[in-house]
Amino acid sequence: MDGTPGLLYDLRMRLFIGIPLAVAVRGELSALAAGLKSRDDGLRWTAPESWHITLEFLGNTGPEQYECVAARLGELHLPSVPIALERLEFFARAGILIVAVRPAPQLRLLQQRVSAAAGLCGFTPETRPYQPHITLARSKGKGRSQESTEQKIKIHRQPAFTSYLAEEFLLYESFLGATGSRYEIRKRFSPPGPLLSGRAMWRKSKLPPDTCLRDTISARAFPARHPVPQRRFP
Repeated sequence: MDGTPGLLYDLRMRLFIGIPLAVAVRGELSALAAGLKSRDDGLRWTAPESWHITLEFLGNTGPEQYECVAARLGELHLPSVPIALERLEFFARAGILIVAVRPAPQLRLLQQRVSAAAGLCGFTPETRPYQPHITLARSKGKGRSQESTEQKIKIHRQPAFTSYLAEEFLLYESFLGATGSRYEIRKRFSPPGPLLSGRAMWRKSKLPPDTCLRDTISARAFPARHPVPQRRFP
């Protein structure tokens, strides 16, 4: 064998599309998580830099599909999206601790358009109803620790979060590891629709005037393990 199949497999990426969090919201979630964590909670907590609101999971993606979906997503013309976090929940069956996000009409529209764009590139759309959320932790297993976590969530007073306007969505690559997933940004998309000005957005979201959502997550260079796409992918 000439090794080509192995090379093609290595070039495939595990991708998803999501909305990054505002700095203020990430700080509020960090404080909330710190108050809930304990040694025996039976949870694997996600890193703050990985928090996001998923729009569409794409899965394993080859170079041609990547180029296709990146181009299609760049053609979307939509307004900015209001993001409001609602309540803390623990789904025992799935074993995940989440913060639900209000499914505003603008958010639903963006998710539908993103899903349709991905479908044009051969990706299978999600059939379950869209339930926007942020995953804070995942259960390591069932037992007393999980019951303890559920009880803690029940007695914990629901926190209040800062609302904000999302001015971009991102194409992420996911890397699986022993301690959880690590995400890197592959491409940013800023809808060219009727966005608010910077001052209006800061006033609306109550963020400090020196805060920009584009700075909430830093993009990293394409890893060296992808020698060929490094010249083709942004």
